Amino acid sequence: MSFLEKLKNQILIADGAMGTLLYSYGKDSCLEELNLSQPEHIQSIHKAYIAAGADVIQTNTYAANYLKLQRYGLEDSVKEITSAAVQLAKQAAAKTNTYVLGTIGGNRGIKPDSISIEELKRSFREQLYCLLLEGVDGLLLETFYDFEELETILTIAKKETNLPIIAQVSHQEPGFLQDRTPVNDALKRLESLGADVVGLNCRLGPHHMLVALEQIELPEHAFLSAYPNASLPAYTDGKFHYEGDADYFRNSARAFRSQGVRLLGGCCGTTPEHIKAFAAELKNSVPITEKIVKLKPKKIIIDSLSPIREFAPLHEIVKERPSVIVELDPPRKLDTTKFFEGAKALKEAGIDSITLADNSLATVRISNESLGYLVKEKLGMRPLIHVACRDRNIIGLQSHLMGLHTLGMNDVLAITGDPARVGDFPGASSVYDVSSFELIQMIKQLNEGLSFSGKDLGQKTAFSIAAAFNPNVRSVEKAVKRLEKKVQYGADYFISQPVFSEEKLIEVYENTKHLKAPIYIGLMPLTSSKNAEFLHNEVPGIKIADSIRNRMAILNDNPLQAAREGIEITKSLIDTALDLFNGIYLITPFLRYELTAELALYARQRASELRGSTYAENTIY
Repeated sequence: MSFLEKLKNQILIADGAMGTLLYSYGKDSCLEELNLSQPEHIQSIHKAYIAAGADVIQTNTYAANYLKLQRYGLEDSVKEITSAAVQLAKQAAAKTNTYVLGTIGGNRGIKPDSISIEELKRSFREQLYCLLLEGVDGLLLETFYDFEELETILTIAKKETNLPIIAQVSHQEPGFLQDRTPVNDALKRLESLGADVVGLNCRLGPHHMLVALEQIELPEHAFLSAYPNASLPAYTDGKFHYEGDADYFRNSARAFRSQGVRLLGGCCGTTPEHIKAFAAELKNSVPITEKIVKLKPKKIIIDSLSPIREFAPLHEIVKERPSVIVELDPPRKLDTTKFFEGAKALKEAGIDSITLADNSLATVRISNESLGYLVKEKLGMRPLIHVACRDRNIIGLQSHLMGLHTLGMNDVLAITGDPARVGDFPGASSVYDVSSFELIQMIKQLNEGLSFSGKDLGQKTAFSIAAAFNPNVRSVEKAVKRLEKKVQYGADYFISQPVFSEEKLIEVYENTKHLKAPIYIGLMPLTSSKNAEFLHNEVPGIKIADSIRNRMAILNDNPLQAAREGIEITKSLIDTALDLFNGIYLITPFLRYELTAELALYARQRASELRGSTYAENTIY
């Protein structure tokens, strides 16, 4: 009897985790390669699941694709690894009535744009053909967080084979995918694309998976599956482990049947004992054909819960009138006296915002979040907080941004961040879970009231999102392409690296004038010839014209006059910049706030003269 014919009349028990058992044996490299080097381990696991009562087993091919195998230098071994996996599973199932499913796992996680659809298609087709050549009984598409990826490969698979296809999604919050698609809607979509079995696997244990299943209708033309995790993973002595016991699975088995599940197995943390527990309760059971669905109403975020901004968004201000913002780095030591002296001086100069870097050049400084809050509360100034991807994983980034929202700091600059090896702790890890592009997209999602994983936050944030722009590159045209992409991801405006020549200002203007997102053009007063040479030769993203460096070199022996010359150079650049841009971004060197305070006053005066406006009277801190 075929796999699907059996599912019409009875519940089938599937196997559990392969990786969990291999990991427990001390195998922590490429688990799919073990099909070749240690086939006896793979086959013994298959046999253990069959002995436990599994009607269905899956091949050890979850990550046996080009994209994942290339991490181990095994990208050319897809066919060899996959063929061995199927043969091992079929040998274990020989002389039994066990079905063998060819497993294909998802590649995209919380960063869908990290892999293009075309790359996914190529990788999937190779793995698919290898499985089909070996004669599996069906295909199991599992652990897909990105719904676009699953839709794409399901569509391809349906064109290439008539074998049964099980398509399973994974989700962060019970009932919703990470893009906020209700799971019920997602499974209906998979059914419409031709999946024979649709369901859930991974991420959640029995309790939360059952909560999700309560919201899922019985498919009209497909069957329902569930592969829960054993529990949430624990981390002890450098190793992950699961603590869910088999009795808990036995007690939940009937609940899975009552929710309409016909194919029931296990995912991460499950062992033959868990599957034995399921089998003891449900093997050969008759499935239900009707159920009452607890469809949850779609949550509506109430606008009245959205925060009231204390300051108009910077990207709106700079569209209306000239605007000056100033970067004042948090200090490296705990004494903040000079920092707050500088902040007060800049307030008196009438700037629109004080910007606070996030451990720039990977150098440890006082938290910009804490200083930003004090600047806002004690001085009544608008802080613009830089948020770098280097130091925080996705959990930390979202928590940090939620904290900024809670403290009423709504202006942020999303940056990737300098690598850790350039700073105080070269051995520290650079996290980079996401790049600035994805961070921008995630912050925009918070503005819709949704977390990075798609959970409802119950309130919308009101972030005005700046993105970084480096014009000091060989091809400004290519740099502008990055700006266009950042606009697509949700950037509201841009803040540039410092520019040190009128020619570069004009070049930037000509290449960016088509953009609707405004630009704050970066300007930084030089303090000495050494300062100029260091910035030009050693700091990423900064290049200084030869003519400027020569002017500073002439005054190498006169520090005071050199600093004065740096001021005059920057004033000249301000004159040109204000003819082209509404936004001026001044960067304070070495906490010498008197330099940027003077330049801010000059910029405001020149803007007022050029625009014939009352700009000087209309500053919003």
